[in-house]
Amino acid sequence: MKAKISLALVDDHHLVRDGIKSLIEGVEHIDVVIEASNSDELLAKLEEVEPQIAIVDISLPGLSGIEITKTLGSRYPNIKVIILSMHTTQEFIFNAIKAGAKGYLPKNITQTELVDAIDGVNAGNEYFSKEISEIILKNYLKQIKNPDRVDEYQEQKLTSRESEILKLVAEGYSNQLIADKLYISVRTVESHKNHIMQKLELSSTVELVKYALKNKIIDI
Repeated sequence: MKAKISLALVDDHHLVRDGIKSLIEGVEHIDVVIEASNSDELLAKLEEVEPQIAIVDISLPGLSGIEITKTLGSRYPNIKVIILSMHTTQEFIFNAIKAGAKGYLPKNITQTELVDAIDGVNAGNEYFSKEISEIILKNYLKQIKNPDRVDEYQEQKLTSRESEILKLVAEGYSNQLIADKLYISVRTVESHKNHIMQKLELSSTVELVKYALKNKIIDI
């Protein structure tokens, strides 16, 4: 007989939580010990019981599933997180992995794959559904073929407006000129620049220009 695995379900939709529970109903070695609809509810319940696995949705009120994953990693490092989400784009997947998620599954998951994911992650492995694995592999292969090109995940970090402003800043336009060109305020330009540098983990305009050159956003 397999050892018991305790589980927390974190999703703001009661029907979704019921759906997940129905998938593992009858699986003797998995017990749902916590149900929560948001981070506050989860953290309050964690004071009483600490599960081995947390299955977390990304889109939640208050802290997102990504932020909850980071919080659990720092405060409850023994809890392993599996993201269960309808969002299957690279941006969400890589942000989840970066935050410390050990697995990522789409919401149309089958019972077999859900149980396999729980067992695998509990055993210390990472688990990604076939669909998610293909997205990760696709990005990896692109990086091998184009090592000097910024990866798609990095590109997706920026909105189209932020990408536009990044290019103009790297080309030497002042904040005022960018504002005039795009018909926005200087304050909005400054706000976009701050967001760009935070997302790309840059600390100065010089680094921003170097980034743009390295990734062929502008030419010398």
